[in-house]
Formats: sequence, structure tokens, C-alpha cells
Amino acid sequence: MTCLRLYAFAIILLLTPLTALSARAENDAVPQTTVTVKDIAGRDVQVKVPVSRMLLGEGRQLYLIASLDRENPLERVVAWRNDLIEADPATYRQYLDKFPELAKLPTFKGNEGSLIDIESAIVKKPDVVLLNLEAKQANEDAQYVEKLASLDIPVLYIDFRHYPLQNADPTIRLLGKIMGREERAEDVISFRRQAMARVEDVLAKMKPDRPKVFIERIGGYTEDCCLSFGAENFGKYVDLAGGHNIGSDFLPSTFGQLSPEQVVVSNPDHVIVTSADWQAYVPGGRWIPVGPNADLDASRKKLEWYTLRDAYAGTTAQNKRNFHAIWHQFYNSPYEFIAVQWIAKWLHPDLFADLDPDRTFAEYHKRFLPIGYQPGYAVSLDTQAP
Repeated sequence: MTCLRLYAFAIILLLTPLTALSARAENDAVPQTTVTVKDIAGRDVQVKVPVSRMLLGEGRQLYLIASLDRENPLERVVAWRNDLIEADPATYRQYLDKFPELAKLPTFKGNEGSLIDIESAIVKKPDVVLLNLEAKQANEDAQYVEKLASLDIPVLYIDFRHYPLQNADPTIRLLGKIMGREERAEDVISFRRQAMARVEDVLAKMKPDRPKVFIERIGGYTEDCCLSFGAENFGKYVDLAGGHNIGSDFLPSTFGQLSPEQVVVSNPDHVIVTSADWQAYVPGGRWIPVGPNADLDASRKKLEWYTLRDAYAGTTAQNKRNFHAIWHQFYNSPYEFIAVQWIAKWLHPDLFADLDPDRTFAEYHKRFLPIGYQPGYAVSLDTQAP
């Protein structure tokens, strides 16, 4: 966006009657206090709290906002990126059924690391813009953060994607702080820690062998093999679930790609495919439509194709049919503890026979989310497996 256009938007904003700036004028009546908060990038940012107008740089940030404000999660949102609509259509439909006004919420396009839609940010005049940490470099290079700051629109960086185990709790507390939901944020954090402890405590006591696991990232989104995770995100989830993530041996960052030959030589005991309903991106693709209310028989049939990939020829995973699929959105949400529980059951079924990730997630929905729980987030070729 050119400086001329930027200033044109600013002028439009200033000339627009106050009553037309927002359909949420009633929210603006809530007294606000300016506080300084530290975001996940370590920046000290002044924000007027409680915020009543939020622009979501990623639509999936709704997962947390709804957890903190289950009664009316859309009340504070003035615009959002369209990724949840396209990448997680089943969840979108659930929220749309519950909150039909969601269909009218302004959207904009982009990806995790892209520039913010600065025109929407200016016109909507939010109290805060939430951006993923990976978008920091692009927005700094374009000086968008400074431009928004000059219009008294602060930007906060959050993170569930690159270092989720390190940054999830601080992100939840940060959102709790600016939304005036601090006690609720602590309840969410407490639930997450108890769910993780269900796995950690057993592993610490029993100290089982760690089977080798290859995570095939975004199965069906591309034809490439073999995208995976390094020592973070799903790589860390494998470690916390009592396995050894093969990608951690080779990939220096959170995401990366191994050659099929390297996977064969590494001989995984288990292969876990992260996937979802990506009809919007890859119509008719080999993606596995795990997610809320998924048909698990249909998902299991699509998972069969992955056993035939060259990367798994002759491996222990292929010989024992240890193939599993799991909802990809666990990689970028406050729900990663559910993924850890699923992986633990697959790797150590005897140790976690009484652990039920579906029950854990259903309880989370009951306590924190405005939508009902619909199972379907994970499937295994072994029909006796969880």
C-alpha cells in the first residue's frame, strides 16, 4: 500500500462520523484503561483494555477467543482472515450454526506469514490487531506496524505455531489480559496442564522405550513427500507422548522436508499423517478429512493410500500397519494437549488404555467453548486402536 493510499484511508477514517465507525457502539461505552503489555515477540505495547474491537490476523485465533468468551466470542471481532473458513470448514459451520451473524463478518485473504490487511485494519479501527509471530518479519519490513501505531492501532504478536509449548500459556494470558478475562485464562491453562500431566506422569513413572515416529505434515495438501516437523510443534508432541520424532534428527527448524530415502533408512515404527478437509484448497485431493464430525471409515480408507508411498517401503510402520491420521489444526491452536494424548495412546496403548482424548476434548468443549463436541479428530488403520 502506498503512503498516499494509507493517508487517504486515515483521512476517510477521521472524517467518518463516529456513529458510522462501528456497529458495536455499545461496546465502546465500556470504560477502558490504557495498560502496557508484553507480547510474544517481547515487545512492550500500550493497549486500551478491555478491548472491544479486535482484528484477527488469522481466523483460527477464534479457537482461543471463543475459549475465553464462550457467551459471545464474536462481540469483539470486527474482521478476520478467511483461513478458518477454508482450512477448517467443519468448525466454521459449527460456529455459523451457533452465531449466524458470523457470515457477515468482514474477511480478508492471506497466510500465516503474510502482511496484515492494512486497509481493513484502518477502516475498522480496532483496539488491537492480533498477528501470528511468523508474520512479524513481513510486517516489519513493510513498516505496517509503525503505520498502524501512528493511527493509534496497536499490534500484538501471539504464537501457537512455532513454539507452542513455550508460548501457548503466555498467549492465553495475554489475550485474557486484554479481554478482561484473566481468571478464565487461568482456568484454560489449568485444564491444559492437567491434560498434559495425564501423559507426562505415566511416562515419568514407567519410562517405556521410545518408538521412532515420522510425522507426514499436511498429507494431501501437496503431492510432495516428505514434509515434516523438526523438534518443535508436532515434533515436540511426539516427544511428550513418549516417542522419538525422526524429523528432530535432521530438521533445524520447526518445519522442513526429508527425502523419501532418508525416511526409509530411518525406519519409522509409526507414521502419523497430519491432515484435514482441504476441499477448498485441493479439490478431490488425497487429504484425510479428520476433524469435527468426520466420517472415520472414509478417513481410514484414504489413510490406506499412504502405506504405499515409497518413503515407507519395507519399514516397521508398513509391516505392522502403524499408520495414523490426526487433525492438522492441532499444530496451530490451544488444543495441542489433545494431540499429545492421541499420540501417546498410539505409541503406548498398554500404558494409556484408560486415557480417552475424545472425552478430554468433549470436557474442554463443555467447560470452555460455545459449540458442542463432535468426535472425528483422529483415526488409525488398526481398528482396535483408539
